[in-house]
Amino acid sequence: MATSKQRSVSVERLIGAPAERIFAVLADPSRHCEIDGSGTLSRLTTSTAPLTLGSTFSMRIKAGVSYTVKNRVLEFKENRLITWAHWQGQRWSYRLEPQPDGGTLVRETFDWSTAKLPRSIELIRAHRKNVPSMEKTLERLAALVEAPAGDQS
Repeated sequence: MATSKQRSVSVERLIGAPAERIFAVLADPSRHCEIDGSGTLSRLTTSTAPLTLGSTFSMRIKAGVSYTVKNRVLEFKENRLITWAHWQGQRWSYRLEPQPDGGTLVRETFDWSTAKLPRSIELIRAHRKNVPSMEKTLERLAALVEAPAGDQS
């Protein structure tokens, strides 16, 4: 669990698929609703896919009320790392590490150290709520990419 000094939480999962297949889903924001473990993403509203460094995409969020949030890709290393943030500054990133015995270790991180109001995130305990959502996201991602290649959409 995170401390106020750390201001980030991560979860990881070994996924039985190559990094390229996993990254293709992460770099296509139209697929984010399929893997969203929080249940808050309702639809993609704008995007340039596949995502690259500097790309933007907007998602419709439903968390009590509905609103749209625009994200910008801040870090990008093909098949290894993608990070985006919205105007408030919180970052979501996925780091992929191919494993020698097969599969890919995927680490999802929610980092609010760069947020404009990091204390507000802590006060509403968003960081703690994100951990089970991120675990579910990686579970959904695994189910999607571990399917036989012919079964993928």
